[in-house]
Amino acid sequence: QVQLVESGGGLVQAGGSLRLSCAASGRNLSTKGMGWFRQAPGKEREFVAAISWSGATTLYADSAKGRFTISRDNVKNTVYLQMNSLKPEDTAVYYCAAREPYNSGSAYAYQYNYWGQGTQVTVSS
Repeated sequence: QVQLVESGGGLVQAGGSLRLSCAASGRNLSTKGMGWFRQAPGKEREFVAAISWSGATTLYADSAKGRFTISRDNVKNTVYLQMNSLKPEDTAVYYCAAREPYNSGSAYAYQYNYWGQGTQVTVSS
C-alpha cells in the first residue's frame, strides 16, 4: 500500500504562486509514475500534470502548460507541483496519484492505483 498526503494548498490572489507537495509513505515512490489531478465544484476530476519515475518525462494539460511545473525528489519520496500565474479558474481540490507497477506518468485517472486526500487551492480575482 501507498499512502499519499498532499500539502501546500491555500488562498492566493490571481497572478500568485503556490507549491503543492505530495509525500508518500508505505512504499518507495521512486519506481512509480505520478500525477496531479484537480476537481472543481460541480465538475469532473481533470488531469493537470504527470511525471515518470525518473522525472525525465512530463505531461501537462493544456491549461497547465507554461504555468505549472511537476517535479519529484525520489530521495524524499515526494512529488511537487509548482503553480505560477494562478487564475481563478485554477480553484479546485488538487489530488496527487501514483501508478503501480507502471513507471511512466499518465493523463488518465483510471490508470492510477493510489490517491491522496486532496488539498484545496483557491485563487481570488
